[in-house]
Amino acid sequence: MSRSLPPLTAVKAFEAAGRLGSLTLAANELGVSQVAVSRKVRELELYLDVALFTRHHRRVEITRKGKQLLSGLTRAFDDIDRAVRQVSQRGRSDVLSLQSYTTFSQRWLIPRLPMFQEAHPEIEVRLSSSLEPASFQGNDLDAAIRSGRGDWNDLGADKLTGLSLVPVCSPSLLHHAKLQEPRDLAKVTLLHSLARPDDWAVWLKARKIEGIDLRRGLKFESSALAYEAALQGLGVAIGIEVLVQSNLNDGLLVTPYATRHVLDEGYYLTWPKDRRPSRSLQLFHAWLRKQITSEHDH
Repeated sequence: MSRSLPPLTAVKAFEAAGRLGSLTLAANELGVSQVAVSRKVRELELYLDVALFTRHHRRVEITRKGKQLLSGLTRAFDDIDRAVRQVSQRGRSDVLSLQSYTTFSQRWLIPRLPMFQEAHPEIEVRLSSSLEPASFQGNDLDAAIRSGRGDWNDLGADKLTGLSLVPVCSPSLLHHAKLQEPRDLAKVTLLHSLARPDDWAVWLKARKIEGIDLRRGLKFESSALAYEAALQGLGVAIGIEVLVQSNLNDGLLVTPYATRHVLDEGYYLTWPKDRRPSRSLQLFHAWLRKQITSEHDH
């Protein structure tokens, strides 16, 4: 099926002028004269039989139709740029695009990344974080760290560590609130993560503790924010042990009740099954596994 498309140079000239709001700035970006940009925009207007700009003495103003076209072109150019970067990156062994949960990035991965960079300075890590599981469709991710049971049919997955729940608070709050048994949690502010809204209920049920109103307390978008609130003495958070372990080690956080509850899930390194892992991902995977094993041994 043939398509009737306007001249690409005219489309590029209009997109630059519309995005920058100026024929002069568009000319500077494209490396041509202002007259050339103006001619190309006019060529597109004649092709479409619609006015894209209203021309004033020393400026142009985009029309409603022009805004509509610019919006579509912006999305199209973004898609083209994303596709080109994805193809280009697949062939580069020195780039690692990784996504992980916000809290895992902040509390575990980022503090250790300098060690990976020191071991592999040739690899450029591109880390993004999200509160949602990563999607490998339509993006250029090499791998993602996610929690679950590892039962993703379309993903390769390696379990990095199991997850266990443990209450945490500041030493000063523990001292002043006199938290001697789990039922004393009714006397303090509970800190909740909206990213893991069921963790308090799971821990209390495992301990067979009743009478704690889980509707009260402070609620935070991520677990990282709940842990920060605990550090500041605002209340007691329910922590993923591996993510609060460093603060338990340095004494900035304490657990009023030592009993942990082990979940039937873990953190996994995941990647698409239909892609061969790049050299950079293989090196990162090996480093990650060695790092976690070393910390577990200690």
